Amino acid sequence: MSQELIHVYLMPGMAASPEIFEYIRLPKEQVRVHYLEWILPFENESLPAYAKRMKTFVKHKNVVLLGVSFGGVLVQEMSKYMKVRKLIIVSSIKSMSELPRHMLILKITKAYKLLPTQWASNIELFAKYAIGENVQKRLDLYKKYLSVNDPRYLKWAIREMVCWDQKSEIPHIVHIHGDNDAVFPIKYIKDCIVIKGGTHVMILNKYRWFNANLPRIILEDSE
Repeated sequence: MSQELIHVYLMPGMAASPEIFEYIRLPKEQVRVHYLEWILPFENESLPAYAKRMKTFVKHKNVVLLGVSFGGVLVQEMSKYMKVRKLIIVSSIKSMSELPRHMLILKITKAYKLLPTQWASNIELFAKYAIGENVQKRLDLYKKYLSVNDPRYLKWAIREMVCWDQKSEIPHIVHIHGDNDAVFPIKYIKDCIVIKGGTHVMILNKYRWFNANLPRIILEDSE
């Protein structure tokens, strides 16, 4: 096992802040952690073009890229323009074939254009219509971890997620997925490390698993 200092760049999910990684602990003597954040897309900017811009925030060579959900899609696009030591995605997909059927329908019908992103951009407004303790708990989480509430970003992100046209998975990618993920159901996912009871936000509530296993996954040599 190499003793060189490995630089790990963490990319949060759609509209989320790096605070979603607040419970993740990696060995400081071997790993240096860096947090990536969403920037506003240019008008009509493609995901590959956006990935090229995001690549400029990676200041080291031969890094580990880890992305959650839509952030997992983004780091895959970034890896096409840079050499990476390892590519890890969490609660995400590796190709368009892993999209759930309702998202494929959104893509085919272009109905994603009709989604009310202005609600997602105004948490307080949404909270007025929320009923029930569980919903309120989710809203509290959203308030804490949501960092981008610009409707332009949300419209772009939903479109690029649904319309991602990756046909085959990138070789040697490490995919970590929960068997209770409601956004990207496990029945559509192939070749992944399955976390029992893991939901779409398991980076937060299954952090003990990540702290126990990520160091090994990061440090082991790729095939």
